[in-house]
Amino acid sequence: MAYRRTENVARRLAARRAAILAAAADAAAEGGMAAVQIAPVADRAGIAAGTVYRYFPSKAELVAALVAALCEREIAAIEQAAKAAPGPLSALAAAITTFAARALAGPRLAFALIAEPVEPDLDLARTAYRRALAAQFERLVRNAVEGGHLPEQDVALAVATLVGALGAGVVGALAPAAPADPSATRARVQALALFALRGLGVVDARARGLVVQAALPERG
Repeated sequence: MAYRRTENVARRLAARRAAILAAAADAAAEGGMAAVQIAPVADRAGIAAGTVYRYFPSKAELVAALVAALCEREIAAIEQAAKAAPGPLSALAAAITTFAARALAGPRLAFALIAEPVEPDLDLARTAYRRALAAQFERLVRNAVEGGHLPEQDVALAVATLVGALGAGVVGALAPAAPADPSATRARVQALALFALRGLGVVDARARGLVVQAALPERG
């Protein structure tokens, strides 16, 4: 019985922590990282601010945990899309379109994760996401290069450029506003993916075919 009570307590604690992070994600999706404050997040979660502090003693710790949770979710979506593809180039195209489609489906949250100006300590919390994203794309690009599907190249440099270009294209300061029309969003995602694949050395006709075949998921 004691074990069961302990298990139930752990489950309740985990559920409350998840509710706090969900409320923080909702706040970031509406107002960016600046909106992730202890009291408003507590209100969204329907709990007292003191309860949030028991899980996250400071805003920096809350933001770090939020970024880690969002990073895990976004990387999992990219991995799932790549694994469902039939080959190395298709996997790369699927990963690129998945990243772009999800960013355009939630542009404020994507901006908060990638480009929003924040304090240095909060920016450090986002570094893990950028590194995980780069690592995911690097694995896919290396697979394609080693399989002879992409030309030999400095993969680390290519991936750094790829991640930078995709980020700038979806939420950068010069990026056009995210389109509201689904067909326009699809066209934007396909244009970004085509640009990325061409830059990695995929010939135009092949790149266009890969982009057309790639699924465009919605943020979930």
